[in-house]
Amino acid sequence: MSEDRNRNHDMSQTDIALLLADAADEVEIGTAPVQAVIRGGRRRRARRWAMASATALVVAGTTGALAVTGLPGAGPADRQAHVAKPPASAEARHVYEPQRTELARGVYKGREWHVVVQVWGAPRNKDEAARQFEAMAGLGIQPADARKPADLIGKISYFATRGWGENRPQQVMFNSVEKFERFSGTDLTAAATRLGYGGESSGRLVIGIVAKTARQVTCHWKDGTTAVAEPADGFSAHDTGSAIRVIDGFQGANWFVCTAPAGTSYGSAEVTK
Repeated sequence: MSEDRNRNHDMSQTDIALLLADAADEVEIGTAPVQAVIRGGRRRRARRWAMASATALVVAGTTGALAVTGLPGAGPADRQAHVAKPPASAEARHVYEPQRTELARGVYKGREWHVVVQVWGAPRNKDEAARQFEAMAGLGIQPADARKPADLIGKISYFATRGWGENRPQQVMFNSVEKFERFSGTDLTAAATRLGYGGESSGRLVIGIVAKTARQVTCHWKDGTTAVAEPADGFSAHDTGSAIRVIDGFQGANWFVCTAPAGTSYGSAEVTK
């Protein structure tokens, strides 16, 4: 894994770990090749880049509401306005079942590949965390920096997974955080991975995060060609595999994907509009 140090030495305070090695690939094809990572934008500070297993994103807990009744001069409508609402259930907060958004799809060697982003709600206690940890394990994903279920309390987790054919999807970018980072301007985070499971497609699939104001991301390939990702809604037969999309449950930024033609691989990416 490499970091683009020419543009990305100035990083944000939120610690976003990027998993660029496909652990499952090591079982089938040996150690995954080194994959490229870049960090763009102007408000970046030193952060660590993880190469091994997972990343997830976490948003902080909620504040309590106070029920106030019987106030002098307060009518029924006033009292009703101050009655506390029951807290949202774990199911409503997507603690045990994540919100899923398909980011991109295509065909490689006759088999469909797809990229999906999952966003898991923050557990509020040990019981919720234990059930979430078990649910994640059942899907074959592992949250960042979570050695035990309690490590997930108060954190939102997100995973970008890449699947090909009938194989189980593998996590590519993931993190667990207490608060979503808000991207702005030309801020950009990206990771390059493969379309299939063979080394010949390494670096042909780029997945990343950009500000919600970004209207165009240009990915530069090593052969000098480019691919352009722009906002898209839904899928069609004319999709190129490159797009910017809104992700359900993911606050403060959008996600994008670029795909490279055969014979080349990822060079760099930038917000161009």
